[in-house]
Amino acid sequence: MLQYSFMQNAIIVSFLIAILCPCIGVFLVVRRYSMIGDTLSHASLAGISLGLLCGQNPIVGAFLFTSICGALIEFLRNYFRKYTDLILSIVLSLSVGIAITVMSSGKLHANAESYMFGSILTVTKADMLTILILSILSVLIVIFLYHELLYISYDEEAAKIAGVRVRLINYIFSILVASAIAASIRIVGVLVLSSMISLPVAAAMQLEKGFKVTLCFSILFSIVDIMAGLFLSYYLNVAPGGLTAIISVFLLLVVIVIKRIQSSLLRR
Repeated sequence: MLQYSFMQNAIIVSFLIAILCPCIGVFLVVRRYSMIGDTLSHASLAGISLGLLCGQNPIVGAFLFTSICGALIEFLRNYFRKYTDLILSIVLSLSVGIAITVMSSGKLHANAESYMFGSILTVTKADMLTILILSILSVLIVIFLYHELLYISYDEEAAKIAGVRVRLINYIFSILVASAIAASIRIVGVLVLSSMISLPVAAAMQLEKGFKVTLCFSILFSIVDIMAGLFLSYYLNVAPGGLTAIISVFLLLVVIVIKRIQSSLLRR
């Protein structure tokens, strides 16, 4: 299996996104914005379609369009402060409408629908390089803005009072979310991409440790999820995205059960 170049590319890309997604997802979950990740995941399909229509790299197209949608969500938050779900509906309607229109036009020279489920066969060296650049830049930005992002995640108003440039950092963070989504599309697929962003974080949060420990365990769970999904999908001949989502949910349930058993033993 490992002698195939497409599998080697898939493993490298999977490892990169297994680190990147929890780094972004932990801040989304703490801010209770996990549905924004789901909305932008679906929005990426429009970016893929537009990228293919223009004859460009679909991952770059997904990154650019998803960044625009992320910035649009942040912009609309100032007008619909109490209706976050309405903002997501607006962006989702816009992006899905664009995706369906482009895909049904008959002008695409490639199959955009393959990006909905993920595939280990479609990862090229060019994709790997693009994903590597996006991942490295995103992780470096998270490290550089770690304290500001953490402050904003727990109390945005207090962060403003403390002099943190909240609005600017929120726009930067929306671009980070877009990069995580664009990097993950090839392997995981659009439909279950949000599971890679939120489920490893949800499993790590069950441990009830500090933020940094939660982040580290999120990355660990993410690596287990996506690598298990990747290898099993190869042998079962199924799309890795769906299998990765199933494993993510299963691992979350295992962590919850173990925690319940430990709690019961301590009470006794």
